[in-house]
Amino acid sequence: MTRQVLIQPLTVPAFAPFGQVIDCSGDPDKIINQGQCGRYHDRVDLDFVDGRAGVSLFNATPRKLPYKLEMVERHPEGSQSFIPMTEHPFLVIVAPDQGGLPGTPLAFETQAHQAINFHRGTWHGVLTPLCAPGLFAVVDRIGPGDNLQEHWFDEPYTVLRS
Repeated sequence: MTRQVLIQPLTVPAFAPFGQVIDCSGDPDKIINQGQCGRYHDRVDLDFVDGRAGVSLFNATPRKLPYKLEMVERHPEGSQSFIPMTEHPFLVIVAPDQGGLPGTPLAFETQAHQAINFHRGTWHGVLTPLCAPGLFAVVDRIGPGDNLQEHWFDEPYTVLRS
């Protein structure tokens, strides 16, 4: 029998154990630029053991559903934010840590204008756009040492819409 993961909508409460949803929900914290811009201030907790925050651009190939999930990764030295540079939704896969190994994965689909920040050390799938272009700004740790751990599942999961 194939192991399945059903995609659910990305919500703040459902994603909280794994990181933050970045969006413009609620009222802005401040109105700036002569009243023409709402500032939603300090929306994520960047967390780095050492090093510094860096902004990189990723251009990922869109994936099709059902999606075969064979591997998850984590970054023990720093948090990581995926900020889409288009209005297209993308797939976010996470797994709880169970004694240093990933537990059963969860899958979320973002809405337009949502980005995410993974907590430091969170098991997650690779960047998975569902539409082209798969262009993202990524904020993560730039510094010395190895900040990537991968886990390949003995048996892959199939990620699909419910």
